[in-house]
Amino acid sequence: MKTTSTLGILFWADLARVKDSQASIYARITVKGKRATLSLKRKVRVSDWDTHRGRARGTNQSIRTLNNYLEQVNSDLFQCYQDLKTERKLITSNAIKARYLGDDEQNHSIKDIINYHYEDMEGKLKWGTQKNYYTTEKYISKFLLKRYKTADMYLRELDYNFILKFEKYLRGYVPTDHQRKMGNNTVMKHIERFRKLINLALKLGWMEKDPFINFKSHIIKNERGFLSSDELNAIEEKQFTIERLQLVRDLFVFSCYTSLSYIDVINLTEDNINIGIDGELWIHYRREKTTKLIRIPLLPKALQIMEIYKNNHKSKSRGSLFPKISNQKLNSYLKEIADVCGIKKNLTFHIARHTFATTVTLSNGIPIETVSKLLGHSKISTTQIYAKVLERKVSDDMKKLRDQFLSMKKVSERTTRK
Repeated sequence: MKTTSTLGILFWADLARVKDSQASIYARITVKGKRATLSLKRKVRVSDWDTHRGRARGTNQSIRTLNNYLEQVNSDLFQCYQDLKTERKLITSNAIKARYLGDDEQNHSIKDIINYHYEDMEGKLKWGTQKNYYTTEKYISKFLLKRYKTADMYLRELDYNFILKFEKYLRGYVPTDHQRKMGNNTVMKHIERFRKLINLALKLGWMEKDPFINFKSHIIKNERGFLSSDELNAIEEKQFTIERLQLVRDLFVFSCYTSLSYIDVINLTEDNINIGIDGELWIHYRREKTTKLIRIPLLPKALQIMEIYKNNHKSKSRGSLFPKISNQKLNSYLKEIADVCGIKKNLTFHIARHTFATTVTLSNGIPIETVSKLLGHSKISTTQIYAKVLERKVSDDMKKLRDQFLSMKKVSERTTRK
């Protein structure tokens, strides 16, 4: 392996995918800890490969030919590194790979930046975020095929008009399954993820101009849905004979009294339950989404639900407080629970977190600073959204009271005239 202070070149055989006793050979290019993998279109018998040397072992003609080829690739890759250095260009593992394959920065494509993003973000992004990028990239591919009749485009071809056409495509996209057309904010989320890919390409020096420079996102701020006290009570008091519905009800109510999201509730273990500063039981947990440590005192209702599952064999088998159920199934079952309880709102698990912020805490006089801390918000302005929701509720309630007074006044006037 040839190395410098920033470059490493390693040859390896993919022994995990052996076919007919032969394995494919790859070159791994590493620059400052970032890797790019290059398929060499060569195979070697597993018994002939020396993993430590990164070469084939033996002296017959085919082995010598293969090793000579590997030496040449090694030399060529190092030369690509030297050329980029001489040209004072940005040196990355992917840049060396592109130079070796005969590509240059101006020839990088949309697929190139997508693939680079996969490699660069591996292990950094949570699965939920990765999944969202996969969805956005799927729409990019569909758009390219429909609008440009191609599977890929060079980054240098992208301009402001391309972004506008992509936005228009997303707004007009009609799903073939049961899903609804995208709303404004969903469209903007896809645009923003694409924008992050383009920003990455700009930082890598793969593009000279930013096609988003004149584009402005338009996010519509929606009020957060939450359950009223009566609606929450209706769910709390309802008992289900069907085990899956009872579990979902308990998990939802537990979230209403702790503010935890689905993934955080499912991942809770006994290690997360500790004695707090007041001598009572608290949740000490690092949120999956933000990795921020939160400390939440356990309210009686949450403690009661924890006690129900204390000896549950499904919970014990996975070392968690609650049995596992997928987020998709959970939200599906919540629709059934809403119907049974006479709740007309679109009930999702995330509404539990909003309910904690509004009905359980702010409505009961808990200061917004405390609620912000319990929710794990880094900025109090994020929590103030819930306070605005409560202002709307106050407004609605006062309107009802005004209407009631007006009605009483009219009755009184009619009585006086008689």
